[in-house]
Amino acid sequence: MSPVIRPTVLGGLVEMFSLLAGHAAFAQETATAHPAAIEHLPFFITAPGQTDVLFVVVAIFLVAMILIIGNLYFQLHALPERVAHRTSKVQLEIVAVLALLALFTHNHLYWIAALLLALVRLPDLSTPMASMADSLKKLADRADALRSERNSPAGTARAPDAPEARAAGEDIQDNTAAPAAETPKDGN
Repeated sequence: MSPVIRPTVLGGLVEMFSLLAGHAAFAQETATAHPAAIEHLPFFITAPGQTDVLFVVVAIFLVAMILIIGNLYFQLHALPERVAHRTSKVQLEIVAVLALLALFTHNHLYWIAALLLALVRLPDLSTPMASMADSLKKLADRADALRSERNSPAGTARAPDAPEARAAGEDIQDNTAAPAAETPKDGN
């Protein structure tokens, strides 16, 4: 009974690499085989002094897989930062710090917190507050201008913007006087 040689993908790759490297010696049986060796040696057994092609192929495959898996790992760790790029700068920086902490400490809770923080849009509270503060400052400046105009002596000349300040002051005065003049309506 002769052994049946089945072509396999790995066997074909090994034969291809060995032929490319000029090592066709393992495809043929050598005349100086060890007496304890069997007649048909598997394809991955190399002749003495020859390059182990299977070892080289597996080493290249292993290095490639380590690089691919490492790249995927780093891409996954950068996911919260990519999602947070459309948010505010402060939120992006917090997410980036949490992602780095998760990367270096291997604590997955930081990564989950970074991902959740990146997915949730935090409301912008500083812009409306700044707008309200600016508006209140303008109203206070107008009221101060009106008070200084009323307290000035009658013979002094008015500033060029005095009619605007006076009109704005009257609006402020009317708004403050209106609630006191209103009578509550009880429905009677």
